[in-house]
Amino acid sequence: MRKRVAIGSILTECNQFGGSPIDIQCFERYELRRGTDVLKADTGVVGGMLQVLRENQVEIAPLLYASSCPGGPVIAECYAQLKTELIDRLSKAMPVDGVLLPLHGASVVEGIGDPEGNLIKAVRHITGSEVPIVATLDLHAHVTDEMIRFADALIAWETYPHRDAFTTGIRGAKVLLSIIKNSVQPTMAMAKVPVITSGIHGSTEGNSPFAQVMKTAKEYEAEDDVISTSVFLVHPYIDQPGMGSGGLVITNNNLEKAINLAEKLAEQYWDKRFQLEPEIYTPQEAIESGLKTLGGPVLLVETADCCGGGAAGDSVATLAALLEAKVTLPSLVPVVDPRVAKICHQAGVGQEIRTHIGHQLDPNWGNPISVTGKVTQLSQGRFQYTGGIWDGITGNMGPSAVLTLGAIQILVTTHGTYDWADEQFRTAGLDPSTAKFIVVKNPMNYQFAYGDIAKSVFILDTPGPTPATCRHLNYRNLQRPYFPVDKHIPNLRPTMLRC
Repeated sequence: MRKRVAIGSILTECNQFGGSPIDIQCFERYELRRGTDVLKADTGVVGGMLQVLRENQVEIAPLLYASSCPGGPVIAECYAQLKTELIDRLSKAMPVDGVLLPLHGASVVEGIGDPEGNLIKAVRHITGSEVPIVATLDLHAHVTDEMIRFADALIAWETYPHRDAFTTGIRGAKVLLSIIKNSVQPTMAMAKVPVITSGIHGSTEGNSPFAQVMKTAKEYEAEDDVISTSVFLVHPYIDQPGMGSGGLVITNNNLEKAINLAEKLAEQYWDKRFQLEPEIYTPQEAIESGLKTLGGPVLLVETADCCGGGAAGDSVATLAALLEAKVTLPSLVPVVDPRVAKICHQAGVGQEIRTHIGHQLDPNWGNPISVTGKVTQLSQGRFQYTGGIWDGITGNMGPSAVLTLGAIQILVTTHGTYDWADEQFRTAGLDPSTAKFIVVKNPMNYQFAYGDIAKSVFILDTPGPTPATCRHLNYRNLQRPYFPVDKHIPNLRPTMLRC
């Protein structure tokens, strides 16, 4: 008899220090698939899962798959609507032999600190204890006790920048099928240490500190009884109890080994904590040094305003510094400001406007600045991702404009979008290769987009909810001690979660 597997999820990343709340329209702008529409996905983690299920002639019960660009917490009503629909579809699809849940692991809902654990638990309530549940996670997940207790296996992405969503889907589906066939009996342990850092030095490529821990973890997969290993650099812009970074190991009925290896990964992570903190510059310092750099582009990494980390994308801190420095060389700056985008569309191409721009969506981090510029491009802001999490999916910046202030070109958009490469600039008719300065607002993917052409890179110290260092974030639920506030913690032992 053919096996039957259900697949569905709610996937996003949240920020509890700023950004715009995530509502149902956010999911509709990215990916909201219901029922058989889920089966049309051919990229990303869902595409990878579907490929394996089809190759193994598994009957697929598609539920609901909702994913969106990160933002503030998910609105409670939105989560309730999506969760209720997913669970109702699962109830009607029963009986199933297994469930695949492509999750993120660092989302937050109004009133619910761990919606992924909440969702896995709700799925378990429907399936009972005998049906295996496998969830995939972003490697920035905040892995909780509830996730560990109610899932049979948690499989994380292995790359940052995130190049492996599709292959992670493949890995997750293969583990699920191995459990269904009774060829493995997964035992799982997660060990954490209180290291709370940004993703600046969190690359899995080259010889970065995070890459070194990942390499060790993947070497463990060659050992007897080890099914899967994962390493997590916890998303630092949520505020939840028990946050930490470390390693997760799944073994075949060998919990002692899973615990031992996970603890070794966490201890190695702690030993590398100082290497994970970046060197940062004020925008003024970076611009001054950039002007001395021969050629361009020079990247001004305003990571504190990263839409991919849940920020609103509306900061003009670096734009203000460029204007103050009277930069006369070509420069590109992205700003999310729906009001100014609307004014540009009303004015039309070729018209000069005077307005205030910036800090309209999340005013806690700065003040708008006054600008006078010419509208030189208009668009509806639709583009196609060329890789990463949403490879092949259409992104939607909403009505957008290029506002030109001398040598500075501002890409003004209505909605914030996740940055993979340079799709947003190029869709607006802007060529980053010709710029002296590029303001980028992602702590990692700028390396993928501009690594081959950038002459210098400066990580900026600017106000915002996704800063390059977490030393000054006002956590309320995360309790001390934690690095980098506490550099040394006597007698530290990793926190262990297990099942």
